[in-house]
Amino acid sequence: MHIRIEGSELPGQPGRAQADALRLGHVHVGVQRKSEVVDRVSAAAPAAVWQFEVTSREVDGLLDVGGPYVHGRPGARFLYLSWGALDGDAFAMFRRAKLLFGDIPTDLLRAAHDTGGVLVARLGLTDADGGPRCARVRPPDITWQLA
Repeated sequence: MHIRIEGSELPGQPGRAQADALRLGHVHVGVQRKSEVVDRVSAAAPAAVWQFEVTSREVDGLLDVGGPYVHGRPGARFLYLSWGALDGDAFAMFRRAKLLFGDIPTDLLRAAHDTGGVLVARLGLTDADGGPRCARVRPPDITWQLA
């Protein structure tokens, strides 16, 4: 199954409350693969898109997902978007957003598994205070659809 995460409204964009501090701090966001944050995008970018593959399989009549991008135990799987300061090649993570597979409508997740389609998540990446979005991101702050 393919996943595409489309992030908009990044907090480092000019005019946002914390934009200057985020740009000066070289803050980036990326998707977490195992313990590494990959495909990092500047907080000042106009948008961020990540695309990767996860495995999916039937286990006792239920659909389970896995792979290096998937975290959590069966029945509570999720993806991380991780924020951190980039200094050369060093990435000092300070915040994460959690995207739960349990928040995806079951029929949509099942259709992605059955058809091999791309499951697309769309979310804004700035929180109510103008900083990087973190914690669990729930609908309606995130939408999922099959492309």
